[in-house]
Amino acid sequence: MTEENSPGNFPSDAPASPPSWERSILEKLALEGLKEQRRRRRWGIFFKLVSCAWIGLALLIVWNWQHGDAEKGGSLGPHTALVQLEGAIGPGGEASAEKIVAGLTAAFDDKNTKGVVLLINSPGGSPVQSGIINDEMVRLRGKHPTIPLYVVVEDVCASGGYYVAAAADKIFVDKASIVGSIGVRMDGFGFTELMKKVGVERRLLTAGENKGFLDPFMPTEPNQVEHARGMLSEIHQQFIDVVRKGRGKRLKETPEMFSGLFWSGAKSIELGLADGYGTVNSVARDVIKAEDIQDFTQGENIAERFAKRFGASVMSGATSNIDSVHWR
Repeated sequence: MTEENSPGNFPSDAPASPPSWERSILEKLALEGLKEQRRRRRWGIFFKLVSCAWIGLALLIVWNWQHGDAEKGGSLGPHTALVQLEGAIGPGGEASAEKIVAGLTAAFDDKNTKGVVLLINSPGGSPVQSGIINDEMVRLRGKHPTIPLYVVVEDVCASGGYYVAAAADKIFVDKASIVGSIGVRMDGFGFTELMKKVGVERRLLTAGENKGFLDPFMPTEPNQVEHARGMLSEIHQQFIDVVRKGRGKRLKETPEMFSGLFWSGAKSIELGLADGYGTVNSVARDVIKAEDIQDFTQGENIAERFAKRFGASVMSGATSNIDSVHWR
């Protein structure tokens, strides 16, 4: 009897197992296939979610454009219209002339507005933006002579904030409010001595002898400093003229009034920079006689918030050697 037919040795139809290296390769290929399928599913889900998010965002933007402004000032009866000026005054922000003027215009145009309150809590900012708001306040008061415009100061109404406030019929403060700072400033630094110590040489090429005006890496030129002081004095005088025109005979001028100093709310009443104590509620209730307060402050719409959040506007404009001029 041969070994093949010996008891206990039965022939088998099962194929021979592949060598271990072939089995390892097959396992890896199968595993990679499963991983690829999972990746495709994940990316498919991700793109579907992104698409849904964009569609939802688009619908929200459309809804906001159509209905956002309708929510402001939609009262059914007589009311006090409120517009809030919060923070530094400057273009593109919540305290920009564009937003403040839009809020004031909507407040005055509402047929149920009995009086307008501009609530200010600002340390100042751009002379240009402050001037635009002041001019529009004067225009709106002339256009709507029966609707009074009052300013209520919370913590701070200084520099550009007070430039704006001066256009109101009356200014109400808290006894501890900070009011005033009627002056102009230009900020900058000089690094010439430091550059000498570390051996750095400034190389600046210009067309125009004053194009490198007050360059912080070069010594100051007396004629440029004189020019800057003249410009600041001119803008300062514009500020003084606006305050005198707005406050009129109520102003009790002192040598320090236009020096850039600021005072408490209590002292500002003594100096004629303010008219009395008051809050938004007390002015609406006791002065305007319309306790219902409707907020006409122009906030960011959803498109603006989205653009800011994701950095749609990262850089605007080129840097300049000339420092910004501020009402503070």
